[in-house]
Amino acid sequence: MPPAPGQAGTVGKSEAEAEADIEAEAGTEAEAGTEAEAGTEAEAEAAASWRALGTLVHLVVTEPRCLAAARSLLEADLAAVDLACSRFRADSEIRSLRASGGQQVSPLLAEAIAVALRAAELTDGDVDPTVGAAMSAVGYDRDFEQIQHTGPAAQPVTVRTIPGWRQVRLEGRTLTMPEGVQLDLGATAKAWAADRSAARIAREAGCGVLVGLGGDIAVAGPVPEGGWRIRVQDVTGSPDDPPGGPYALVAIRDGGLATSSTSARRWQRGGDVLHHILDPRTGLPAEPVWRTVSVAAGTCADANAASTAAVIRGRAALGWLAQLGLPSRLVDATGAVFTVAGWPDHTSELSQNQLAGFMHLAQQR
Repeated sequence: MPPAPGQAGTVGKSEAEAEADIEAEAGTEAEAGTEAEAGTEAEAEAAASWRALGTLVHLVVTEPRCLAAARSLLEADLAAVDLACSRFRADSEIRSLRASGGQQVSPLLAEAIAVALRAAELTDGDVDPTVGAAMSAVGYDRDFEQIQHTGPAAQPVTVRTIPGWRQVRLEGRTLTMPEGVQLDLGATAKAWAADRSAARIAREAGCGVLVGLGGDIAVAGPVPEGGWRIRVQDVTGSPDDPPGGPYALVAIRDGGLATSSTSARRWQRGGDVLHHILDPRTGLPAEPVWRTVSVAAGTCADANAASTAAVIRGRAALGWLAQLGLPSRLVDATGAVFTVAGWPDHTSELSQNQLAGFMHLAQQR
């Protein structure tokens, strides 16, 4: 959808972009789209895109003069997050963790683990960072680009016990966890990184900024006229083309928006079609009740925790998200669209009051 004068042109895509589709019995599955629309006029916003953390990165700033500095800050931030948190790098800090009565971790990794444990608490364990071994067991043991998307069943995919997030304790920078725990921060790290970098760029570069890491979008600083416009759709296409299929166009002024999908990051082993969102209660991919779930919240980290938990909760997610008051859009396996908690039917700006659901929940605990 082309922007109105002075508004945003599309620059973002979803985490699903550039991921190969899995051909199921009914044909090729459509993938999800979360597209941030930024300015097209040279004197308005400026944007850049590249790949990092195994996903597509979008950076938009409200002042073109800030773009080079903002990109430098974001590239440095993402490189540091990757070195601290990637379970696919042999030299990463998280790969060096061991069972112990207390080990010191870097401030960056401590912050990332704290965000993951908070997400686990707020979702009653639906988003659990101790799924690392189970994730490897179902075949997600390397960067997604290196996973063979179709193949024979080397061994049956079976239930694997998840240690549970309550087995992990973090006090300051001191981490304690028992034998057998392998941390996986994939469910929270990108959204947290988007929040962290957006805040830093706004503070140090002195401009408004949007950071998109796959389906995770965070904004900070001064806001473009009309807000940061974000197009959410179930089928990824070129940002310059009209949306393919149902979509929603919303605007946010701060906080974040995240989309979780069972149609992206999928692979097949024999008769099993697998995806990257595990149910900690079974150690297996969550039932694909929802093809995509998009949530807006006060931070991208909270939005992503809620969207991921909603995938795991299935139909019960509708009432849960409504109770939290988090504006959400859910698309089921048949393509039917459900919205809750004030998600707009048409182009609309989401107010900050609508984005505070998890904050209220945290205050109640």
